[in-house]
Amino acid sequence: MAKTQLGARVDQDVAELAKKRAADLGLSIGDYLARLVQDDVSGLRARAVDAAARFLSEHQDVFDEAEDAQETRRGERAA
Repeated sequence: MAKTQLGARVDQDVAELAKKRAADLGLSIGDYLARLVQDDVSGLRARAVDAAARFLSEHQDVFDEAEDAQETRRGERAA
């Protein structure tokens, strides 16, 4: 497939994050951006975010209990 060059201006911190994440995945910046666009267009990203939101809402009480227990332990050490 032929490649087309694009140019975009982004904040320096966004550029650095993109470079780091692409390197972490073993991808070029172009391939990383192509993956992001494909995931967005396919709805994969939206489905993943929705699934995470459902998981958190279904199990929020477990997270709350763990957080409460952690805060109680901190208070015990301070006493």
